[in-house]
Amino acid sequence: MAELEQEVERRQRLGPESAARKALIANSYRPARLEIYNPLQDVALAPEFLAAAEYSTLPGADLEGLLQRLETVSEEQRIYRLPVFTPPFCQALLEELEHFEQSDMPKGRPNTMNNYGVLLHELGLDEPLVTPLRERFLQPLMALLYPDCGGGGLDSHRAFVVKYAPGQDRELGCHYDNAELTINVALGKTFTGGALYFGGLFQAPSALAKPLEVEHVVGQGILHRGGQLHGARPLGTGERWNLVVWLRASAVRNRLCPMCGRKPDLVDDEGFGDGFTREEPPTVDVCVLT
Repeated sequence: MAELEQEVERRQRLGPESAARKALIANSYRPARLEIYNPLQDVALAPEFLAAAEYSTLPGADLEGLLQRLETVSEEQRIYRLPVFTPPFCQALLEELEHFEQSDMPKGRPNTMNNYGVLLHELGLDEPLVTPLRERFLQPLMALLYPDCGGGGLDSHRAFVVKYAPGQDRELGCHYDNAELTINVALGKTFTGGALYFGGLFQAPSALAKPLEVEHVVGQGILHRGGQLHGARPLGTGERWNLVVWLRASAVRNRLCPMCGRKPDLVDDEGFGDGFTREEPPTVDVCVLT
């Protein structure tokens, strides 16, 4: 019980501590690539991504037509891939992330498993970059790909960059995401190893026998359900930086927490929090095992 109470207290501190870091960064940090903080422009996005998103908004768009515009990694597991960012944008974003990493600004952990990386909302990149990426582009894509998992009702997110390098994090154990859906985009740099591997939907890690492995391609994003068991193989050489966006639909998680499988008991938090809402949005079907 003492350990549980300590964990509850730690989680209650996360919001205020993150808000304090964000305020300090906004007041004191001097970016290296100011253009990254401008509102997201189409020029930063790969033509294939723009085409797929534009198709998804058409009145007659359907899943079959969308699948012709992206790569199906696994039809059974519903894992897809397509280019997201242009090489110049990936390079500019990496330069800004490295500049921040080398600064004396406070830095929060990306999540409970990764030790190295950046929380994008603390850096001030939620509003100009991630929110328009979700609302304008990912929302219509995910509505066609995952209508049964809240893809049509994505109303919040948690976005972070993770870094893998010698002497730092090199791999990631199998886990689920605290998200209905996830996009994982490789930003660079030059690396070997570090492939993603996938098991089944809500599969027990101990039952993972023959995982599906997917190599990272710089600039390309891998789309999957948050409940898809997955992890990262050990890095071989170099550095690997990835942008991960946990996409959340409160209409789904308000009914069933994706982490414990129970109806959530809510407490107030800063910003998007964990994606739950006290007001009920339009309902969508809950993601089920297929």
